Amino acid sequence: MAFRFQSFPIYKEIRAFIKEIYFLSQTYPKKEQFELATQLRRAAASILLNIAEGSAKKSDAEFNRFVMIAIGSITEIVAILDISLDQKYITSVTYKSFIEKSESIARRLYGFSRKLTKKS
Repeated sequence: MAFRFQSFPIYKEIRAFIKEIYFLSQTYPKKEQFELATQLRRAAASILLNIAEGSAKKSDAEFNRFVMIAIGSITEIVAILDISLDQKYITSVTYKSFIEKSESIARRLYGFSRKLTKKS
């Protein structure tokens, strides 16, 4: 059985982003591996998991609620990146790269949300 969410182009982009987030989180200091790095990974996974879960809902309005939660997770990632930069766990170049990717995903999720809202 094919799952609806796996055909969404945004799903593929988010999967690639998560892979990068996981790699980045492994570079955090040992003292942060069970704190900030874990929260970063959880927020990234939450984006994808909410898209998957929401796609199984019966209405586009319900699905949209999960898309909005996914947007909340991307904003959480941005806040974690801010903390990471301030603590010098990441460089400004890495920060800028991940912020740009986060903005791209957020824009696409907002667009997805608008489509779902028009359908409902």
